[in-house]
Amino acid sequence: MRDSHRARQIAESFGTDAERYERARPSYPGALIDRIVTDSPGPDVLDAGCGTGIAARQFQAAGCRVLGVEPDARMAEVARRLGVEVEVATLEAWDPAGRKFDAVVAAQAWHWIDPIAGAAKAARVLRPGGRLAAFWHVFQLPPDLAEAFAEVYERLVPEAPVNVRWLSGPPEAAYAPMLTKAADGFRTAGGFCDSEEWRFDWERTYTRNTWLDQLPTIGLLTRLPQDRLAEILEGVGAAVDKLGGSFTMRYSTVAVTATRNGAGPS
Repeated sequence: MRDSHRARQIAESFGTDAERYERARPSYPGALIDRIVTDSPGPDVLDAGCGTGIAARQFQAAGCRVLGVEPDARMAEVARRLGVEVEVATLEAWDPAGRKFDAVVAAQAWHWIDPIAGAAKAARVLRPGGRLAAFWHVFQLPPDLAEAFAEVYERLVPEAPVNVRWLSGPPEAAYAPMLTKAADGFRTAGGFCDSEEWRFDWERTYTRNTWLDQLPTIGLLTRLPQDRLAEILEGVGAAVDKLGGSFTMRYSTVAVTATRNGAGPS
């Protein structure tokens, strides 16, 4: 989606089943968390679009003090219950009230944030040498499963503005525009050194039940009527059954990251 940060209805739809999101969504590679912590000047982390606090709790476990900013009060409620301090706002509208941080992170969330306004807010709240890191899970479904999802989705949601055939292609091609847009936003906002990309490869095995539990949490499906969602899950579940009832997903978690210099917005 070219201007996904403008699609507020989708961006704020994940809280329709915040408990499922918390239960089913994967966490982030420990090596990524450790690298951000090691490459930041201190322990104060702002988690932009923190959701239910999946990444925030990983940073807490690594010794950080974390403040989450989350526009969906339902997601924020789950995060708070699980021990994360959260303020309800979009990053662009959030008031830092003079607070400063050593890292600003966004886990699976930066595409819902205006790439320039978000980077400018990050530059405003980061200490010199602080790190901005936006990261995403890039995944590749087995071909048969990708085809089954695309077929049933196109049949049941013909009006969808998204071409789901990207699921069958190289995942890097689908995510490259989003990574480029993030890096361009860092540069345009000012206040940052040149951005870098970090990549961490890993795998996760899903059973039929664990995959169908996660599937309704993706943005393509969060706003579908229950009858259409049930048919999609039935079709995808049948495809997983043909694979023997489980499959291994190849993931790459990719970060676009840059450090705050001594200039830029204030």
